[in-house]
Amino acid sequence: MTDSGDGGPDVTQDVEVPWEEDPGDLYDHAPCGYLTSLPDGTIVKVNETFLAWTGYDRHSLIGRRRFRDLLSPGDKIYYETHYAPLLSMQNDVHEVAFDLICADGRRLPILANSILGRDPAGLPRVIKTTIFNATERRGYEKELLAARRAAEASERRVRVLQEIVADLAAAPTESDVADTVVRVPVPAFGASTATVWLCDADRDQLTAIACTDSGGLARDDIPRGSSRAVAEVARRGDLHVIGSIEEAEEHFPDLATAMLRDRHGTVVLLPLTAAAAAASAEEPAGVEVLGVLCFDFAEQRELSDSELRVVRLLGQQAGQALDRARLYDDLRRREIRSTFLAETTRALEVVPRLMPRARRLIERMVPEMAEWASVRLQVGPAGMLADAGRPEPDPERLAERIAEVFESGQAQLTDEKGPDPGCAVLPLVANGKVFGTLALRMAPGRRTAVAEAVFLAGLADRAGLALENARLYEQERAIARTLQRSLLANDLPSDPRFAIESHYQAAAHDLEVGGDWFDAFQINADKLAVVVGDVVGRGIDAATTMGQLRSAIRALASAKAGPARLLERLDRFVERVESARMATVAYAEVDLSTNEMTYACAGHMPPLLVEPGSAPRYLLDARSGALGSRAGRGARLEHRIRLAAGSRLLLYTDGLIERRNRGIDAGFEVLARAYAGRRGSPLPGLAAGLADFLVGREHSDDVCLLCLSIGVEERLERSIGADPLQIALLRKDLRGWLVANGVDDESTQAVLLACSEAVANAIEHGYRDDPFGVVEVVAAVTPEAVEVRVRDQGQWQATNGDGARGRGLQLIRQVMDQASFDHDEGTTVTMRRTRLEAR
Repeated sequence: MTDSGDGGPDVTQDVEVPWEEDPGDLYDHAPCGYLTSLPDGTIVKVNETFLAWTGYDRHSLIGRRRFRDLLSPGDKIYYETHYAPLLSMQNDVHEVAFDLICADGRRLPILANSILGRDPAGLPRVIKTTIFNATERRGYEKELLAARRAAEASERRVRVLQEIVADLAAAPTESDVADTVVRVPVPAFGASTATVWLCDADRDQLTAIACTDSGGLARDDIPRGSSRAVAEVARRGDLHVIGSIEEAEEHFPDLATAMLRDRHGTVVLLPLTAAAAAASAEEPAGVEVLGVLCFDFAEQRELSDSELRVVRLLGQQAGQALDRARLYDDLRRREIRSTFLAETTRALEVVPRLMPRARRLIERMVPEMAEWASVRLQVGPAGMLADAGRPEPDPERLAERIAEVFESGQAQLTDEKGPDPGCAVLPLVANGKVFGTLALRMAPGRRTAVAEAVFLAGLADRAGLALENARLYEQERAIARTLQRSLLANDLPSDPRFAIESHYQAAAHDLEVGGDWFDAFQINADKLAVVVGDVVGRGIDAATTMGQLRSAIRALASAKAGPARLLERLDRFVERVESARMATVAYAEVDLSTNEMTYACAGHMPPLLVEPGSAPRYLLDARSGALGSRAGRGARLEHRIRLAAGSRLLLYTDGLIERRNRGIDAGFEVLARAYAGRRGSPLPGLAAGLADFLVGREHSDDVCLLCLSIGVEERLERSIGADPLQIALLRKDLRGWLVANGVDDESTQAVLLACSEAVANAIEHGYRDDPFGVVEVVAAVTPEAVEVRVRDQGQWQATNGDGARGRGLQLIRQVMDQASFDHDEGTTVTMRRTRLEAR
């Protein structure tokens, strides 16, 4: 070595070493493997280092194997598709990773560098390859890759946990929390299935509320005291990771059976915990288990420490979310219960009657709150009972419990473990006394009766008050109705020359008596008076005034005074009875010897008259103001008309036609049409039928009607609906007509019996499938006989040649002298009975 002149060694000169280097030894024992191969890859030279690494001997390689033959299957493909083409194109390839198969089958990671030598003509001549052992590098890379994968997995778990924490913060209910938590194990840890059980303190059990699919562990409800794995974890509050069936058999035999049956690998049981309130100020707060998350893997898997930390953190976050959700659920449940009680109270208020109110209470309970319910009330000596929903399977036991509640006045509630699971019998109390009970069983899936004790107590208090008010309402209503009906005319006159039908219908929702009234009386043997009136106001004062006016009209009516004079006297009467002022009256007097009618209206609805063969018309003459009004200070008016035999006069109060949603003229038109449509109906039941058609049963005002039929019709023509109940009304109407025509009693009874049978047959056989059919009855009386024709438009199902069946035909022929049947376009039965005096 020489000096370079600046004090340092001259690096341009070769450094002498104290030994002699053998080029052959340097080649054979170089720190890398050398291969020389022909262009087709056949090995022609190899150094000892390569042989030592791979375990091959020189004889088995040189001239016998190609370099590609020593590579793994996948690397052979890469060699042929990438390595060899690149070497041919650019004459060298550097640091290509292969797996080289050693003589003993081991895989040796290598890095290969190849150079392609060419002859002067440029054709491939030789390939020289340098092999480097990459075992340590490959291990390092695997470590780096494993670390990277672990970091990515940890990042994924943290990201999933962050998303879950955000979702848990937004989950308002326990079921929402469970649905959120059950989604974590699969993406975060690669689990196969997951299930969440929640602790149900009311039923002392764990309920499977969410799961990823149907292929996981058993998900039936588990008692809290069970020896099953989920219940054990819920009691202990510790995380359990079961890695094998043997481990499961040691701790949780039921879990081992499930793992063996469903071929599960590792199973993780995670308690979902939240901080519990301290029992006292001296004791620290504990931990409450609110649920258990169970997830499993298809194979055995060992969870790392970081994974276990995430699992425990998940249990804490989920437990806190469940605790928050339970508080929210409790608040929401209280709101729902409060809303239910308020709505139930309003629903009961709109039903004033006792039994409908009891049924409405049951309808509110079933099925929204209860599986079945019943109300038993001690009203009257026998009591009353209202039931709805599925009946109690053990009525005797229920009756015993109801008797105990009546005696003790204390509610009886049972939980899921009692003899009557979920059943509650609640006392209904008023004025400190038990007057009834409300029994129910909570609907499936809802909290137990014990857990709902506060709600049920509030329900019983409200129900008891509502039902007691309804009972008092009905009691006072019955008294009021009795008073009102006692003031109405109940001794209407009877005479063959006329017929009277009346109807009074009190307001459906009104407790107080009203001022509507009617009356009919004979002033003398040939003069009939009819009146309908309406007193202003309601209550006892109106009823008393009504009675005074009724008595005054009877006292003031005379054969010579007439309606106008009567109303003038009533004007002076109301000056002394202030409560009668502004009362309205429609009053008429009928001379039965001439069928002349004189009428007057003091502020009242006009009478409606229908005469045979004519359309109904309102009598609008002789009108003046209400009693005691300024308009009534002068002379009152009256009007006289002559009525044809068979005319019908209708007097009524304003409740029949007045409605808030239509004008009075429309009400008059509706009444006229309805009255005209019933001109052929029997007089009995006519007034009630009109009231039912025009106002129904749910009305807000009293309705009073009086229908007067004047004279005897030459021919009785009636049309009734295909309803067996109409037959009795027809018989009553027909009987009066026959008596008025002087038909003897024996013939009358025969005609009534035959006509009833014929009409019944028409309804039963002609209109069996047509409830809207109409049966026409026409009767005529001659000096010799009574003739009756009954006709229908139905399709009879004949059983004999006459188209009738049973004993009806025989009875008709037996009581009537002649009877014939015509089946052309329906069936017509013509009957004739010779009068007794003509025989």
